[in-house]
Amino acid sequence: MVKIRLARFGKKHQPTYRIVAVDSREKRSGKYLEVLGFYNPSLHPPQVKLDQKSYLNWLEKGAQPSATVANLAKIKKGN
Repeated sequence: MVKIRLARFGKKHQPTYRIVAVDSREKRSGKYLEVLGFYNPSLHPPQVKLDQKSYLNWLEKGAQPSATVANLAKIKKGN
């Protein structure tokens, strides 16, 4: 099963996240299938970049987004 979730990157106490499509059995920051965007919560307001076309493509294929990614996609769609 494919999930769309966050993979953590960045320094200690300065996290940045990639929004990735990944096999659900992989580790949080393990091997992923495709990078769909990124999320930087350290900025004010938080920065979200998401490739809507790829995101919707993965949803059509049956990928399940995590709750956080689903919320970020709603925020991005509203902008």
